[in-house]
Parts: sequence; C-alpha cells; structure tokens
Amino acid sequence: MDLEYNSDREHLIIPEYGRHIQKLVNHCIKLEDREVRNTMAKAIVQVMGNMQPHLRDVPDFQHKLWDQLFIMSDYNLDVDTPYPKPEREILQAKPEAMEYPKSASKYRFYGNNIQIMIDTALTWEDGDMKDALVFTIANHMKKCYLNWNKDTVDDEVIFSHLKELSGGALVLKDKETLSESKDLLRKKPAKTYQKSAQKQGKKNFRKR
Repeated sequence: MDLEYNSDREHLIIPEYGRHIQKLVNHCIKLEDREVRNTMAKAIVQVMGNMQPHLRDVPDFQHKLWDQLFIMSDYNLDVDTPYPKPEREILQAKPEAMEYPKSASKYRFYGNNIQIMIDTALTWEDGDMKDALVFTIANHMKKCYLNWNKDTVDDEVIFSHLKELSGGALVLKDKETLSESKDLLRKKPAKTYQKSAQKQGKKNFRKR
C-alpha cells in the first residue's frame, strides 16, 4: 500500500475544517445543476457550523461560515447566498504599513507617556489644577530617571528636562521640591502571609 503524505496532497485553504470539507467544496463547484449546488452548499455550511458549536452565539456566525465557504472554493463557487459574496481583492488586500513609533525625545528613559502627559498639560488653562499636574509629571519624570540611573538626581536636572520637553512652556519654580529619591524608589512591602505560614508549619513539625 502506497503512503500518501500531506505534502503531496492538495493545498487546504482553511486547514481547520479538514480535507473532507475541502473535497465537498470542490465537488460542489463541479455540480452542473444550480439547485443541487445550492442544496449542497447549504449542507456544507451546516456541517461547518456543527464543527464550531462554541461560536453559534457569535454575531454574524452564519455570515462568517458562508464567507469561508467561498474562500475555500477559491471564489469559484456559484451559488445563491443570503449574504454578499466576499471579494478576493478586499480580503487579500495588504494593510497599510504602520509607522514605526519614534521616541518622543532623546531622553528615552522617560518613555513616550511622559511626552503625552506634557502635551496634555500644555492644553490646560493656567491655575492650581495645571500646577498640580505639572508637579505630578515632574515627580514621575524623577522616578523614571532614578529607575534608569539607579542613583540620585538633582531636581534641577528634572526641571531642565521638563522645560526642554515642553518647549520652554512648563517651568517649575526653584522653590518647588520634588519627592525624595528614597520615597520614589521605595518598594511595596512583600506579602508575609506565606512566610508566616511556613514558620508556623516548622513550629508545628518540631512539636511532634
């Protein structure tokens, strides 16, 4: 008996449905009687739906099945369909290339979100709310700087960078004092429940 390898078989357009469904679609295309083709096409769609019962409640599930039927026929199936026939040009059209995100500035350690926050602050009217936002941004910049540098940083450096990134529009006064480095880098206390349970378990074991 000769072995038949998948690499030698006909290409499956949608492998998820298997080779038998693809053969049914190929046979349906060759049927000369249109009514017979329509009947078989509906039967194939029903079988395809039974193979994916978890999607029955998904909106437009039937529409998706009919689209897949035409795709598996390489758009050669001529039958009546309750939905518009999919177009090869539309489905196979390549999406437009996305622009590669560029760094907001030369200070990459701040990240792009800092620039977004600065741009947002520039749209706010002057007042206490804007001052509070700018101060928060500066504190976050200091934290980002410390996470990158793992050392200390003078507040004047942060003020200078903030002014540069905002095009000179956001200037913090010299008397403003940012949070201490140790507070910005302070780690959250680790959960001690597991350690306590382990210690208790050791105590109980020793008492035995």
